[in-house]
Amino acid sequence: MENLKKKDFKPESLVNKAIEDSKILTKLINNILVKDEKIRYNSHKVLLLVSELDPEVLYPKWDFFVNLLKSNNNFHKVIGIQILANLSKVDVDNKFETIFNLYCALLDAKSVMTASHLAMNLGKIAKVKASLREKVTEVLLNIDKTSHERGRKDLIKAAVIKSFIEYLDLIKDKDEIIKFVKDQLNSSSPKTKKMAEDFLRKVNPNQK
Repeated sequence: MENLKKKDFKPESLVNKAIEDSKILTKLINNILVKDEKIRYNSHKVLLLVSELDPEVLYPKWDFFVNLLKSNNNFHKVIGIQILANLSKVDVDNKFETIFNLYCALLDAKSVMTASHLAMNLGKIAKVKASLREKVTEVLLNIDKTSHERGRKDLIKAAVIKSFIEYLDLIKDKDEIIKFVKDQLNSSSPKTKKMAEDFLRKVNPNQK
């Protein structure tokens, strides 16, 4: 575990050990709350990979990650956002439904980083949670109703479009989403404009 302090630490090197050893996994989770930024950052990277490769291992720790959403620390919030999204695919107890409003409220977080991560990860929820798909779409389409200033909204919309791409094939009525994306072709954010172009090419690959 001392490798977590190394600048060139590779999170892949600890993933399998974390999955197989509950003590290592618990230590990594506890590290999320330590003050040492390097240990905290590297522990986060390992846990993120664990949540992607073997989410069942972290599912019992669900409440810990929910509490991170309520933190005053934006780094903690982002960890909660990312890992809960990955755990949603194994959410056999439908816990996500009970925290949906708490989770989505972070789209209006003061931090653009937090709001963007929230928008970006909602697509993962919609992909695996059919019961929440329409609600997720509604939340994403209503980005303009948040309190962010216009320039920040334009930037966050890149993450919104990325989420739509995540579950595009599962959307029955795409008209409202396509209209939203087309509106971003004139975005003040180059990133969002490019994301819109990529989205529209995916929807209609023959259109120039």
